[in-house]
Amino acid sequence: MLTSSKNPKVVAAVRLKKRALREEHRRFLVEGGQGVAEALADGLPGLIALFVTDEMDPVAVRARQAGVDVEHVSSRVMERLTSTVTPQGIVGVAPFVDVPIERLAAEGTVAVLHDVRDPGNAGTILRSADAAGASGVVFAGGSVDTYNPKTVRASAGSIFHVPVTRGIATSEAVATLRERGFGIVAMDARGEDDLFDTALPDATAFVFGNEAHGLPAEIAAAADRRVRVPHAGRAESLNLAAAATVCLFERMRRGRAGAETLEALVAAAAHDIRSPLTAMKGFGYALEKRWADMSDQQRDVMLTGILHDADRMDTIVRQLLDVARVLSGRFEPFPEMTDVEGLVRQVADQLARDPEHPPIRWIGNAPAAMLDGSRLRTTILAFAEALAWWAADGEIEVDAELDDAIHVSASRASAPLDPAAIDDLFEARAPGTGGGSKIGLYVARRVAEAQGGRAWGAHEHGRLTFHVELPVVRPSTAAP
Repeated sequence: MLTSSKNPKVVAAVRLKKRALREEHRRFLVEGGQGVAEALADGLPGLIALFVTDEMDPVAVRARQAGVDVEHVSSRVMERLTSTVTPQGIVGVAPFVDVPIERLAAEGTVAVLHDVRDPGNAGTILRSADAAGASGVVFAGGSVDTYNPKTVRASAGSIFHVPVTRGIATSEAVATLRERGFGIVAMDARGEDDLFDTALPDATAFVFGNEAHGLPAEIAAAADRRVRVPHAGRAESLNLAAAATVCLFERMRRGRAGAETLEALVAAAAHDIRSPLTAMKGFGYALEKRWADMSDQQRDVMLTGILHDADRMDTIVRQLLDVARVLSGRFEPFPEMTDVEGLVRQVADQLARDPEHPPIRWIGNAPAAMLDGSRLRTTILAFAEALAWWAADGEIEVDAELDDAIHVSASRASAPLDPAAIDDLFEARAPGTGGGSKIGLYVARRVAEAQGGRAWGAHEHGRLTFHVELPVVRPSTAAP
């Protein structure tokens, strides 16, 4: 047993309480059984040394079996090694674990700490990042030393599981993460956007500021958006570590929910694709085998059917790609000068290839407008297919008005429908739950919302009507 605090091994370890000496030797202290156990469990090159007051402690036994130099020390020596009032009787020495920012995974969630001074907060954020499956934590600006004993202790071993970057300016960290595809979200108590209502990109870098002063204006301005954690009670604000935990777990929840939603949408889209694909295969087989025996009219009917089903499959694939972009936070509109009447006539001509589809009639008078015409066309197709299934009979009328936004509606005669039932049509439906597209209206609503608009349905004047309202780019504000 080592009983002298002047023992060279003890002296070398005690010196690591000072930052300068930690930097010189690139080693740090790990206090407590949990932190040491996590270091052993993570498959590191190994703890460099371990000091224990109980040499039969299970963690000490594991360390010895892993080839770590384990020293049995007195309680007095342990007091010298630790920074706590009541030592747990176990202290390890580990090599630095930080990595350059370029080695952080270019996906998932990263927490950037700007000038975070409290070691307890920093360690707790490390622990939360680990629990939320984050890709890394960046200690930037004047943030507390990653290897401060209190930071390490508060991380409860998570410092060995989450990639950590340190010693980098916040502006440099933000620029590098943006170059690697991350969306930059500055967390600000006065932010314009609500965390729970804000679309978060698939790769998100949250930037958290100083406990007392928050983020400087130049750092907040460099972000893609400024977001606040909403409050329902009377508390003025959340502790930094608590706010960071909420953000990290909200991003994890979004990722899990998005993956589950996308999986369900893929299944629904596959069901929608199966019908036109089967028809195309049937037409193709018939044309191949019986071409010489067919009349020109029969060939034309089958070729027209193939074109119709190919168009329908193309629409479904576009819808699936768009909703995937929305769910991942990577949706981007592409506005162009669009003649809405011409767009509707294109849709009418396309759907006229199906002799059973109700005809489409344009009744609007909206002028051309700067908007995402391709996405509006897909929305009108979704409206027309839904009206073919869920309305009674007669032609489909499409109207449009241009004011502060473009408002397009499609309607068809229908028996009265409950408002809740109409709204349910905008939810994705599982395969085998009736006719019509399983994702069309769902995608139409999500794409509209991603553009800052909205989509809804109603029973009006004896007609089932679907509406979409989208912002437009005015000529005076359009890019030259």
